[in-house]
Amino acid sequence: MTHTHTTELDYILNCPKNMSATICAFIVTFLTLCGTTGVLGVFSTPTNVRLTSYNMNLVLRWDPPEGAESSLVYTAEYKTSVTSYSVGCVNIFSLECDFTYPDTSMRSSIIEYGKYTGRVRAQLGSESSAWVESNQITLDKDTIIGSPNVSLMSNGATIEVTIKDPVFTISTLRDVYMFATYIITYWKDGQKEKAKHISKIQQNHVVLDDMDPWTKYCFQVQIKTDRNPNHNKPSEIVCESTTNDEEVPWVGAMVTFVVMATAVALVVVAVVYRKMISHFLCPKDALPQHFKEYLLAPPTSSMYLAMLNSHPPDEIYHSVSIIAEKDCGGRVPSGGSVISATFSFPLCYADSILK
Repeated sequence: MTHTHTTELDYILNCPKNMSATICAFIVTFLTLCGTTGVLGVFSTPTNVRLTSYNMNLVLRWDPPEGAESSLVYTAEYKTSVTSYSVGCVNIFSLECDFTYPDTSMRSSIIEYGKYTGRVRAQLGSESSAWVESNQITLDKDTIIGSPNVSLMSNGATIEVTIKDPVFTISTLRDVYMFATYIITYWKDGQKEKAKHISKIQQNHVVLDDMDPWTKYCFQVQIKTDRNPNHNKPSEIVCESTTNDEEVPWVGAMVTFVVMATAVALVVVAVVYRKMISHFLCPKDALPQHFKEYLLAPPTSSMYLAMLNSHPPDEIYHSVSIIAEKDCGGRVPSGGSVISATFSFPLCYADSILK
């Protein structure tokens, strides 16, 4: 029943005794036709108003009134158990308002352990519906804690599980829930009904060494807190395969790391000491001028000058003729002829032959 209908009913029920019911009904009808409803409100209130929280935010959500126009806007407010209402969102078209980041110039005053209630009303021009309040929630007890991020690394027959906490809108998981723990559930691929559980884990890195080699395992992690036991989402299922115990996969990684670290160190040294290295490889010190003049001056040695200006000596030759006419018996060789040859030798060599 709308606010207008409630007012009309109250008027009929509280009709003065000296006025007949017919007259009262006429007055109510007249007021309705003359626009009393325009003064008291012509549309219904938002429905299904609820205050929610996910990872420590504070969001008010609602559904539009029945038959609501597209130009309808909303104003939402919130309060704590000890304060009055504060403005969260004004004249918005969306069906939710995040009080953690209010649409105002004031800083949000949402705290981790507060109790909050929200309310919203619809507006069309200068007319507004009645306020509709939401449920009350205690932020640290009722917020839904999102799923953690889980990564796996296989090392032989062991698997290292790394857990990253969800990001909170206000504060962090460890600041709000100091004693929060993890529940690790793992199983062989295809055998989830035989899953094993490890609870009360507070470390973000856990190494499981009771694995079978050459086996694929799947993991799921959930956060558990004492103050918020029933509002935690489990992580996505991730899987990893083990290998042989004898394999040492870290060796290759370590060698790669050492090589890369050495290369980076050399680059850093070259950049930091580039001026010194440049001066060492390309020194800017010049030779003294008298050294340059000495090295560039032409040689003045007398022996060098004599050799430079000397001419090759003329050699004297003798002509020597050798004539063979007869053999030792005084005969000319049969089928032969007289052999005559002329040779030219240097003088010294010819003298030695003649002797």
